[in-house]
Amino acid sequence: MASKLLDIPPPIIEQGIVDEEREDNLVREEALIYLTPLQRAEQGCAAHLKRLLRGPLPWGRIAVARALPWVEAQTGLTLAPSQRAAIATLLESKVAVLTGGPGVGKTTLVKSLLRILRAKGVSVLLAAPTGRAAKRLTETTGQEAKTIHRLLEFDPSAYRFKRDAEHPLDAALLVLDEASMLDTVLMNQLLRALPDAAALLIVGDVDQLPSVGPGAVLADLIASGVVPTVRLTEIFRQALSSQIIVNAHRINRAEVPRAPAKGETSDFYLIEAADAEDLAAKLYATVTQRIPQRLGFDPVEDIQVLTPMNRGALGVQAINVDLQQRLNPDAQPRVQRFGTTYAPGDKVLQRVNNYDKEVFNGDIGRIRAIDPEQSLVKVDVDGRLVEYDFSALDELSLAYAVSIHKAQGSEYPVVVIPLAMQHYQLLERNLLYTGVTRGKQLVVLIAEPKALRIAVGRRQAQQRITRLAERLREGWSSAA
Repeated sequence: MASKLLDIPPPIIEQGIVDEEREDNLVREEALIYLTPLQRAEQGCAAHLKRLLRGPLPWGRIAVARALPWVEAQTGLTLAPSQRAAIATLLESKVAVLTGGPGVGKTTLVKSLLRILRAKGVSVLLAAPTGRAAKRLTETTGQEAKTIHRLLEFDPSAYRFKRDAEHPLDAALLVLDEASMLDTVLMNQLLRALPDAAALLIVGDVDQLPSVGPGAVLADLIASGVVPTVRLTEIFRQALSSQIIVNAHRINRAEVPRAPAKGETSDFYLIEAADAEDLAAKLYATVTQRIPQRLGFDPVEDIQVLTPMNRGALGVQAINVDLQQRLNPDAQPRVQRFGTTYAPGDKVLQRVNNYDKEVFNGDIGRIRAIDPEQSLVKVDVDGRLVEYDFSALDELSLAYAVSIHKAQGSEYPVVVIPLAMQHYQLLERNLLYTGVTRGKQLVVLIAEPKALRIAVGRRQAQQRITRLAERLREGWSSAA
């Protein structure tokens, strides 16, 4: 494949691989050729997880039969049998995975578990891969959650983490949320900083998109059979009233989502489009008129268009230009940099991690002011004003529409998803499922029927090649 892509004869490529192996940039494992840092990170993940699994529980043995009624009395919630069994497993596991789709009670479970452990005086740290995911975890648990980079005290000047094996984190338990977003390299850095005595709870939805970076950490941990895993499948009664949740689970079962009956109110709508042109017309009418007029949602603040691709007539870039013209046509002053025009009132997305400004890849804000004299753009990100020099505007892009990949770990009041045959390459079940589960109050899917059928029917066309599950299993039964 490399020979074909690069138009270079195979012997030259083979010699190149040998040379890179000699320089220790590549390493060969049976039929696989790794980038050396990725192989080391994968080996590190397996070694650190085995190290953590071997130790005794930091909280000793907890009488589950007494703890469960106590926590029900404290929270006023009645736990289902599946949840009671899950809490028992998690309390008896030093490293564990908790997975399941929306509405199955992962949050309730984590809150109950933390309540029990805090009562025992167990010190807990909470973390998530992105700022938005950390913010949501803080809101649901009532305890501050940090991004992994903040937790590990990333030092931008030295470009390294201050927390590592020599300076480990100080906690008896680390709860890691939105773990489907975690790549192999960051997971290795995090595990390095956990002391032998610490416990680790990994929470995430394994059916979402895998991480942007290399690896499939959450899926591999579950597949290994070495890490105790609780998979919640029961959708609770209050969640069944949400068609967003019901349809997300339908998509996961390879079933086409259901549209409500005519005239029926719902939090999930499916609008069929004849072709790309019809889809675009329906998309713009839905975002700029129908949802704001009928339901009162603000088209910029509340509605987020999520699309599978960046390019093309129904990709991120084209939709952003169109929606900017429709929703913010007259704002002044305007500045054009790196092929994009920005104006006060525009919704923008941070595209890279900027540790100095404390804004991170995927953060969304609104431009509050543009100062041409000072060459500054002032952006409100979660109530904090962040300043960008005109020369740094390549860190931003318009965010009326964002890719489903970029939306991972975030939630929005309203999500509108266009699904067209021009997205064919990326149409996949976990992509659609991830997009639908980003919506809190309303999801509108505008789709060409054939594109929707393909997306629901295709599962992980791009299977990731990793050896983490194998490495975890290697020598484990004798060591455990």
